[in-house]
Amino acid sequence: MNSQTPLAHDAWCAWHPTELARRLSGIARPWCIAGGWALDLWHGHQTRDHEDLEFTILREDVAAFRQVLTGMDFYTAGDGIVEPLPAGAEPPAAIWQIWCQDRAARCWRVDMMIEPGTPDMWKYKRNPAIMRPRGEMVGMTGDGLPYLKPAAVLLFKAKHKRGKDETDFMNALPKLVRAERDWLKACLAAAHPGHDWLQML
Repeated sequence: MNSQTPLAHDAWCAWHPTELARRLSGIARPWCIAGGWALDLWHGHQTRDHEDLEFTILREDVAAFRQVLTGMDFYTAGDGIVEPLPAGAEPPAAIWQIWCQDRAARCWRVDMMIEPGTPDMWKYKRNPAIMRPRGEMVGMTGDGLPYLKPAAVLLFKAKHKRGKDETDFMNALPKLVRAERDWLKACLAAAHPGHDWLQML
């Protein structure tokens, strides 16, 4: 069991995506940057400040990523509760996020998000019936950073409609190609009927 108690939920000093990529360079399992940083990697520049950093992995790969993220203590996060995840323990099935605490710096560095897909297939964790080949859902920057493509990022962001999510949507909308708009519109209609974004897509 981790010897340290969890930090305050806002004790973030997140890595830049390039630092995460450096630390994960030795792993050959699927992963990609998610959330607001994924959109900025797609844009090719940073559009706003980011208080955290999120990346996705497959549930079967949790142990492998814990092994390469040295110097970290790991905590499950769900429903506002952050609890230690003992060494060697698998996260409960209801858990989809693992916060990674820098043991030396005493801050949160990255949010490791679990997804239900396979190495070949991406699945939307809130409705696994929504799926696409992973190669269609993950983009790559020129310097090799994998990121979740914008339509999928916006599908996740649509649930909460926070100020930053609205900003991210408006920044991305003019650049979304028609096929991605159509896919996002269909997914929103199924997951969030009547959502404000539907009229703009």
